[in-house]
Amino acid sequence: MDREQRLVETIVTLADTLIDDFDVVELMQTLVDQSVNLLEADAGGLMLADQRGGLQVMASSSERTRLLELFQLQNNEGPCLDCYLSGKQVLVVDLTNEGTRWPQFVPEAERRGFSSVQALPLRLRADTIGALNLFHARPRSLSEDDLRVGQAMAAVATIGILQERAIQRTETLSEQLQSALNSRVIIEQAKGVLAEGGSLDMDEAFAKLRGYARGNNLRLGEVARGVVEGKIDTETVLEASLERKASS
Repeated sequence: MDREQRLVETIVTLADTLIDDFDVVELMQTLVDQSVNLLEADAGGLMLADQRGGLQVMASSSERTRLLELFQLQNNEGPCLDCYLSGKQVLVVDLTNEGTRWPQFVPEAERRGFSSVQALPLRLRADTIGALNLFHARPRSLSEDDLRVGQAMAAVATIGILQERAIQRTETLSEQLQSALNSRVIIEQAKGVLAEGGSLDMDEAFAKLRGYARGNNLRLGEVARGVVEGKIDTETVLEASLERKASS
């Protein structure tokens, strides 16, 4: 299989992750493995920002690469961090020339057998969510074509990851909204129960329901459900309100 066909197969594989059974970890590992293969690197790694903006090592082609990526995070220096923070490619042909820039990372990378690195941002427009690192045992630069290929694969993966995060946020928001709607329905039912039991109007019933919840450090929805289901006695709620009024 020639390089062009392998690239097409890789893009298809990455695009196939944008389906129902989306697996972010598999996507990132595929990106690393195929980038190393297509761009003829000796090793690769990927860091991804979590929801709080902290970088985490999410995929690597080998254990020594994973440890080197962790070393960057622990010492807060290295090409991957610079790439993520700037949102731009960091291309280093020969690490021996970067000792001043990364005084801790360079000797550690050389100790692990690497002499060159390219870091490509996982970026969509102004949103950078991580970085892909490619390591070489010998000093080496990538051609413009190779860099475009690597950046294109990183872009496909970035779209997939951002889509998954958007879906998760939407699902969470929908669940929260539905929960709020359900609670509101229960609260209205509980107001009716209290209004009938205490010969109150709905505003007064709500005030008693809310007062009982606050006085007992309970969620309003929980108290409402308890009243509706008979787990909290109506008289208890009404009497508790009266007791608080008397004590105040």
